[in-house]
Amino acid sequence: MEFFLLLPAAAVVWKLYQLTRAPHDAPLRAVVLCLLSAGLSYPLAMNRFATAVDTMAGYGTAKLIQNVLLLLMVYFLMCFYLYSAGGQVGRHRARREAVVVAVVAVAITMAAETVPHPALAGSFITADMTITQVAFFYGGAGLYLTYALGMAAHWTRKYARMSRRPHATGLWMAAIGLGAMAVACAIRAVIVAIRWSGGSVPRPLMSGVAVVVLLSILLFLAGVTYSGARARIASAGLWLRHRRDHRRLSPLWELLAEAYPENVLRPASASVRDRWRARGVHRRYHRRIVECRDSLVDISPYLACEGDGSAALELPPAELAARLRRAVAEIGQGDPAPRQAVPLAMALGGDHRSDVQQLIAVSDALRTAAQPSTPLETRC
Repeated sequence: MEFFLLLPAAAVVWKLYQLTRAPHDAPLRAVVLCLLSAGLSYPLAMNRFATAVDTMAGYGTAKLIQNVLLLLMVYFLMCFYLYSAGGQVGRHRARREAVVVAVVAVAITMAAETVPHPALAGSFITADMTITQVAFFYGGAGLYLTYALGMAAHWTRKYARMSRRPHATGLWMAAIGLGAMAVACAIRAVIVAIRWSGGSVPRPLMSGVAVVVLLSILLFLAGVTYSGARARIASAGLWLRHRRDHRRLSPLWELLAEAYPENVLRPASASVRDRWRARGVHRRYHRRIVECRDSLVDISPYLACEGDGSAALELPPAELAARLRRAVAEIGQGDPAPRQAVPLAMALGGDHRSDVQQLIAVSDALRTAAQPSTPLETRC
């Protein structure tokens, strides 16, 4: 079960990172506090962590802290929607809800403090609900959670219908998780009432409700981080592709830089850190493409036949690579340009990616082709 702690931890870290970039964003701050409360409450539901807390702070402490954190989780979740609506009405509503959750938290804390400590040492299943304070502890928290989670699920579902993918997918996941938590809390409140009145509830039913609560929290956390995680995965894929293409363009870039070193742009940074930062990789990738294209325009008089610059890039990559080698050799010998420079056409397809693929194909041909051993051929 400890493996599942990675998801809450990742969600909290991601939102904290976003908060550092927008520290005055009230809705984002509410989400961070919500996720932090949820992430801290999750391990307290596990026997190992709960036992450790109870051993240090007394029996029932872990249960009390867990329930207070859950109350704070749903309160801050409501604040997210209230702050997102904007205006003084939302802020006034958030303050009123703060009073309500504070009253509930104080009430269940007093209930927990007025019973013998072992009464709350066990789980929800083993607790003696015939003790009024114990029943109030679980029932009061459960009723507030049902109310707050139900409202949050309703608002989330409303926003999900208005949104587009991938945001809608994450919102639907969060709405389902919130709805499942609300239903589970309502069932727990009914179970508390039945057991308080002296009735009995099948143990498998209570265990199943507990599992639903834990899985719902995980689904909720996955939902609120889905769109951001998906964007980061796509960004990582683009970073890897740009870094790979930057390396594959090296043979072409080195050959052209030898002939036209003045076309090499000044790098913004040459630090090792910049080589691995996303912005640094993208910047160096686009700069290399610009340098290659500019140098190809300058070298076009040595490549084209009768000034036809567009025909040069229509050649097979191997043939164009061979002409580039010969052209650089001529430039190195000081031969003047046989004709005017002409702009070279974009690759077939006309888009940026097709153009880059064309340059990479020529660069790969330069990497693999053997150096010409015969004298320079007569150019047309």
